[in-house]
Amino acid sequence: MNLPKLLKEVRKQLSLSQEDLARKLGISFATVNRWESGKVRPSKLAKAQLKAFYEEMVDSGKLVLPVGIADNAYAIIQGVYKEQT
Repeated sequence: MNLPKLLKEVRKQLSLSQEDLARKLGISFATVNRWESGKVRPSKLAKAQLKAFYEEMVDSGKLVLPVGIADNAYAIIQGVYKEQT
């Protein structure tokens, strides 16, 4: 799994549009759109915002990702996750 797929899965589970997620993160809709399309990667600050949002949603029980994804979500957000081939 990569960041675009993770973002889409998170939005899907939380029933959020790209615009809704952008509002929650304090960024523009266009930025979320570029992340999901893989055109750009989040900055260090944006990665920290994504991680905090992810943790908040998981801790509140609003977000439950499959084990394989959940175990690697932080690495995916940080851009250091390497899929097994």
